[in-house]
Amino acid sequence: MIDPSLTEFPKITVILRGYEYNQVRCVVKSMVGSKLGAVEVAMNTPDAGQIIKKITEEFGDAILVGAGTVTSVDRANEAVKAGAKFALSPICFTNEIFQICKVNGLLTVPSAFTPSEAWHMFEMGADILKIFPAGTLGPKYIRDIQAPLNPMPIMVVGGVNGDNCQQFFDEGALYAGIGSGIFDPIHIVGMDVERLKEDIEIFEQKIRW
Repeated sequence: MIDPSLTEFPKITVILRGYEYNQVRCVVKSMVGSKLGAVEVAMNTPDAGQIIKKITEEFGDAILVGAGTVTSVDRANEAVKAGAKFALSPICFTNEIFQICKVNGLLTVPSAFTPSEAWHMFEMGADILKIFPAGTLGPKYIRDIQAPLNPMPIMVVGGVNGDNCQQFFDEGALYAGIGSGIFDPIHIVGMDVERLKEDIEIFEQKIRW
């Protein structure tokens, strides 16, 4: 399995929400061999736990598989049971969610919008800080927030795509979580492997790796 340590965490995490297992599998299969090294299955997706489990079993040696939208203790426990290697959320984590993740070896990526939330999440033990919605705040916010708080391992999520992702990296973000900013949803729903691979190639050309 890929080591989910901070130094090994992939630059881009593909976000998949609301898709069926076969659709998720098709996307992940298309990612193998590309520069897209991680996938997040949102926990508000039907059968998310089973999807994470199956994808991890088949592709866990090539792709880091995690759980997204971990907004409760129940979802954190389900992510652990499914074998997720990391947990993300659109909100701040509670102490209990942090504890569940840490005890079970999941890398934690809670969300923050304000400098106070960002600082609080790191004080509580966040491995990576998810700035959400990053598209609303803009790339410059990433540099501005780190000036007084010092450099932080930041993932930008929400409104990030091939056209602006590099701008966020240029301003100090280390990671990005992207869904429709890479793939046309029609290609996912239709499980169009060739188009999915084309989507990946187009995105890869816009990033300085």
